[in-house]
Amino acid sequence: MPKREPTKVTRRRKSRAMTPDEREAELINLSLDLVEQRLRDGTATAAETVHFLKLASSRDREERATMRQKRELEAEKTRVLRSQTSAEERYTDALNAFRKYSGHSDFEDEDEDDDDY
Repeated sequence: MPKREPTKVTRRRKSRAMTPDEREAELINLSLDLVEQRLRDGTATAAETVHFLKLASSRDREERATMRQKRELEAEKTRVLRSQTSAEERYTDALNAFRKYSGHSDFEDEDEDDDDY
């Protein structure tokens, strides 16, 4: 009985990527699938093997965790700055409303009134 070749897993192709980011993601997935198959078959290059060994290292995991924390910190800083700006705008709006209610329309009116005394 002749030896059978391993069958390739064929995937049904999704619809064509519509944006460059989707296309990039599609190509990355194809590349990963190919390298995975090479690793399973024992035909992966040394560079392919070393790449995934590095990804599995504790140092790399720690670096990725640090990067993730830095991104979260930057996002929080951005949120705080936006919140402060919003609060300052609300404070300024409230002060202007009080001035308008008391008969002053802007800061210049106050300065002019002070000169009369």
